[in-house]
Amino acid sequence: MAEQVTRTAAEISRAELEAAENGAVIVDIYDQVYQLRGTDAAYIERLAAMVDGKMRAVSAHGSTVDSLRVAVLAALNIADELTTLRARYDALSGSLTQSQTQTRSRAGSLAGMLDEILVERKVG
Repeated sequence: MAEQVTRTAAEISRAELEAAENGAVIVDIYDQVYQLRGTDAAYIERLAAMVDGKMRAVSAHGSTVDSLRVAVLAALNIADELTTLRARYDALSGSLTQSQTQTRSRAGSLAGMLDEILVERKVG
């Protein structure tokens, strides 16, 4: 039995080496191994870990064992988080834009008042 585990580990190591040579990253998501390609291996690994964690959380809170169903529910959770963060970003961005507009308007008013004072001093 130990020999079989060692051989499997060696096979995995070979697969990881081949993947690295081809620019791929091997990740494990919900007990499934995937070879993914991208420019940033660490980023891909973080994304895979996030998806794996989300799938495991969904699985722990539900009674389903169907991995496709777990994946869809995890995707819905991630999409909900994304939508919430986008709405928050839009709200903050809108507030910032409004604040910038108010600041520019106020700066324009102050510049106008300063110009009036300077003109009065030249005349007077």
